[in-house]
Amino acid sequence: MASKINIPDIYDKNVNFLIGSGASAGLFPTLSLQVRDDFGEKMTIESLATAFEAASDARYIPLFMYYYTRCVRPAQLYDPANVKSEDKIRVLDNYKTLLRTILTALQRRKPLDKRCNIFTTNYDSCFAHAADALIEESAIDFVLNDGARGFRRKTLNARNFNSFLCQTGIFDRTQSSIPQINLIHLHGSIYWKKEGTGIAVDYSNPATADLIDKQTMNSLTPFSTSLWDDGLTYSEIPTPKITQSKLENFWTTYKQLPIVNPTKWKFHETVFDEHYYQMLRLLSYELEKPNSILITFGFSFADEHILHLVERSLSNPSLQLFVCCYDSAQYERVQKTFRAFKNVTCIQPGASNINFDEFNRTVFTLESTLPDSAPTPGGDTP
Repeated sequence: MASKINIPDIYDKNVNFLIGSGASAGLFPTLSLQVRDDFGEKMTIESLATAFEAASDARYIPLFMYYYTRCVRPAQLYDPANVKSEDKIRVLDNYKTLLRTILTALQRRKPLDKRCNIFTTNYDSCFAHAADALIEESAIDFVLNDGARGFRRKTLNARNFNSFLCQTGIFDRTQSSIPQINLIHLHGSIYWKKEGTGIAVDYSNPATADLIDKQTMNSLTPFSTSLWDDGLTYSEIPTPKITQSKLENFWTTYKQLPIVNPTKWKFHETVFDEHYYQMLRLLSYELEKPNSILITFGFSFADEHILHLVERSLSNPSLQLFVCCYDSAQYERVQKTFRAFKNVTCIQPGASNINFDEFNRTVFTLESTLPDSAPTPGGDTP
């Protein structure tokens, strides 16, 4: 049992983060639902979609209509300049705080070793906006590497995560890497689009035309409402009265979106398969390196692909996994899931749940002073 992550113990190791939808809670909805399964347990969009898919249920596509309107579309339309709610502003501020903490720790590492990886299952734009805000403040010099290269046309390639920006002194007598965070989207990004055989990245305008018209939305309302009735089981969810042609038209267009569907068989449904597999392999390679650290936050391990990958990687005895549990129920589940592994530390909630505020304030914080013997920020190497 632990209540915090001691940064001075890990800052000089191969540090990786796995950030899930819980980090964006309050700004974008999570996958949670209130409707229950046959055993009385509350379901998620992922578990419900998996059940519908396995039974070839007619409610499968309507569920993704709900998922699109509730989770995908808000992320496409998000612009922090238009956000007035203090609670929503605080979410992006927490992303900025996390980046500041990481970058401060990286500054204390060896001159040519100031890199870490953030793997995220979120396809929203929070990290991109938070990084832009920090750069505009001119307080920290760093690189957020999204794996894309190009000028007017940026293209994504996994090999780009292996590069870093090096700064040299006068006459090239000294050199030091600029702190770099690799941002790896395991489930896609609203900024991606398929272009030929590759993936183009365009930050100019992620919003596309709405895939659902107002009439279809009205027809979907009883179905959507039932998903939040904890007195219902999933078999009692009504089938919305939407024409087959509208269902097919939605599904054809929806499948072109550059995001991974929340189902157990998600890789059967996307044209971005190859890149997603490369990103999972990259996660696996990083966790197999000596003295590796993986810190998870806002991630439930409901994604079986990632869960099994992490379980396999834990055979690396020098890998240390820190799982930040939102509440006591998740703590119990995670303890049970990883009970066979000694190199897993579950961060247990205290008096309050571990939301993003609490994570930045008490769990992953710079309150513990980094060692004085570490290289000074910006220190060069001959």
